[in-house]
Amino acid sequence: MKILAVFGKPISHSKSPRMHNNAIKSLGLDAFYTRYLLQDERDLKDKILSLNISGANITLPFKNEALRIADYKDDMALKIGSANTLIIKNKKIFAYNTDALGFLQSISEFKDIKKALILGAGGTAKAIVFALMDKKIEVLVANRSQERLKDFNFCKSSLYSNLDETSFDIVINSTSASLTDKTLPCNENLLTKLLKNSKYAFDVIYGEKTPFIRLCEKLNTPYKDGLEMLLWQGVFAFELFFDIKDKTESIKKYMLEALRLK
Repeated sequence: MKILAVFGKPISHSKSPRMHNNAIKSLGLDAFYTRYLLQDERDLKDKILSLNISGANITLPFKNEALRIADYKDDMALKIGSANTLIIKNKKIFAYNTDALGFLQSISEFKDIKKALILGAGGTAKAIVFALMDKKIEVLVANRSQERLKDFNFCKSSLYSNLDETSFDIVINSTSASLTDKTLPCNENLLTKLLKNSKYAFDVIYGEKTPFIRLCEKLNTPYKDGLEMLLWQGVFAFELFFDIKDKTESIKKYMLEALRLK
């Protein structure tokens, strides 16, 4: 039996086990998917190898570490600089990133996006940047501190305090502030101005009405949360876990069924 897991902190909110287990059962596969609360990123490799799992999804805040510990790194994961999907074979770790494709699928209904602002400068942000740049969309990454922005020298970047552009087609919250601290990713006055001038908004967090989403509703800014991104990155990860290439629609169907369960 294949044992699969999602690693993160926090992790109790994750719907990945529900999604993957429903697809596993519906497709008649011999596997089980669970979740693991990891306290320290330095333990990621040891835990993955000692638990004898066949594959793992990696969520906040361990995606950069997931790439670092890998023996083999897929071109997309290397380009992005983080991994959200790991395959383990003969004690070797193979790293992939399915976030970029998942994000693009999730915003496919948002039209005429030419300019995007990404709040936060972590691993998820980098995946979104490359996804958007691949579609020839102009991107600016904004962050609270300068340290992380050094990893974004391939696109425009700014500290929140220095951000002088306020007109974007989409504003994307890639931070975990709404989940861990229940706060906005940046100053409310600045974010209000940004959202008022934006066609769309997107929050990578899912499963709850975050402060970012509540502000979108207050300002009548059309938004989506990260649920569909979760769905699509999960579909692509599932294909990697089981080396399946011809059941994309079936996997999506079974995962969506699970997500719709109360």
